[in-house]
Parts: sequence; C-alpha cells; structure tokens
Amino acid sequence: MHTKSLRNRLLAAAITVIVLITLSAPARAASKEIIEMQAQIQQLLDNVQRLQTTVDSRFAVLQHLAEQTADSASQMSATVNTLQQKIAAQNDTSGGKLDAVSGQVQTLNDSVDELKSRIAKLDKTIQDMQAQLQNMQTPPPAVIAGPAISGNSPAATGVTAPQAPPLKETFQAGVRDYNAAKYEVASGEFQDVIHYYPMDDMAGTAQFYLGEIAYHQKNYADAVKAYDAVLEGFSGNAKAPAAQLRKGLSLLQLGKKSEAIAELRSLVKRHPQTPEAAQAKTKLTALGIHSTPR
Repeated sequence: MHTKSLRNRLLAAAITVIVLITLSAPARAASKEIIEMQAQIQQLLDNVQRLQTTVDSRFAVLQHLAEQTADSASQMSATVNTLQQKIAAQNDTSGGKLDAVSGQVQTLNDSVDELKSRIAKLDKTIQDMQAQLQNMQTPPPAVIAGPAISGNSPAATGVTAPQAPPLKETFQAGVRDYNAAKYEVASGEFQDVIHYYPMDDMAGTAQFYLGEIAYHQKNYADAVKAYDAVLEGFSGNAKAPAAQLRKGLSLLQLGKKSEAIAELRSLVKRHPQTPEAAQAKTKLTALGIHSTPR
C-alpha cells in the first residue's frame, strides 16, 4: 500500500516535470528529456519495489529469531528458578558444597542476561528497519537554493557526533577483561555501557561489575557506592541480591558492623530463596548474629 502511494507521488512529480520542460524548451529537446525522465522514474519505482520486498523478507526473519530467543530465555529463567529452589531446600545439608553450586547459578544467571541482551538487540534492529522503511516511503522535501555551506561548518568538515559502541560486544569485552584481572580496561568498558545505554538492563549488570572491581581492589568505600547504584537504580536486576550481599561484606571491611548486619538481614528478608541470602545467613551466624532481629 505504501509502495503504491509512493509510486503515485513519483508519477505525479514526473508529469509536473514533463509539463515544465515542455513549456520551457524546444519540442525535440523536451521530447528527448521527457523520455529520459520517464526511464529514470520507472527505474526508481522498480528499485523501490525490490527494496520493499527485501525489507519485508528480512523483517519476518528477525521477528522469528526474536520469538525463538524469547522462548529460550523463558526456559532458561524457569530452569534457574527451579535450581535456586532446590539449593534453598538443601542448604542445611549441603554445607561446603554451597559455594560451588552458587557459582553454577551465577553462570546460569549470566546466560539469562545474555539472552535478554540478544532479545533487546533484535528488537532494536527491527525498530531501525521499520524506521528506514518509513523514511523511504516519505517523499523527500523540495530543494531550496540557499547560501553556500561554510567551510568551518559540521556539514562541510564532515564532523559528526561520536557513535555509541555496540552494547553486547562492549559488555562482553568488559566481562572478559574483568575475568583476566584487567580492571582498568574493564572499568572503562562497563562505564561505556552505563553511559550510552543507561536504561538497558545490562547497565545494571555493568554497575555491579564496577562494584566488584572496587571490592577486589579493596576499595570498599567505592564498592559500597557502586552496589548502592545497582540497588537504587536497577532493583529488578538479576545482580541485585549479589550487590546487596557484597555491600554488606564491604561494610564489614570498613568496620561498620551495625550497618553491615542491617544490610545482610535486609537481603535475607527481600530475597529469601536466593543463594546470596543463604550466604548472608552463614555470615551472620559466624558473627554470632541471628538472621532476623528478635
């Protein structure tokens, strides 16, 4: 429907051009120019039709991929929830195995985060293609003569605003550098994720890793600030329980025992079925403190 409307507008423009040429040029020259103009217009219409077909085909493929990825994410989330429930039920008898199982859950959570990122990337690609298609179907504005472009202007110099780095690749590079203990490089990559994609769920995970970097460097005050940013700005993020646990441990390292106890108790209350809550209970017991105030 949109392609047909575009074709009609192009034909109307062609007719206008033909009339203007006929009125302002000799008959033979006008006839020759009209024939050339008609051939160019027909070629343009054919190109638009082929482009429309290509866009429709790719859009359908992307929608199918997005649906498949969403199903995989749902299945993975269900698996993680089941595993977390089993860990909570067996916590009293698992003892020293808790840390190993907790690491497996962390890996699964990271996989879920990656799947969510893929879904967001597919959705953005679909939106970009829809915007491009809409722009192609909108007729260009009339060209109006004006003053020459200054040599110092952005249009003349070709200077453009810096483009945002790709979300998924930047985040994964940060994780790789973090695991390799390249904390300075990883910190810059995670900060890019937060700066350019502040509303994405990956920004919350990147904020958590900034806290981890500070924690491993024994900069516990900065670690507390980073974990607070996760808890306050990304409370629904999968890393929120881990951020609260790490915040409590950082407060202990800073000698703020009463605040640390309150944080660990809050974790147990807010996320009782998580491995982090189990670790918080273990830490409170080691301090001779009950997990719930009496």
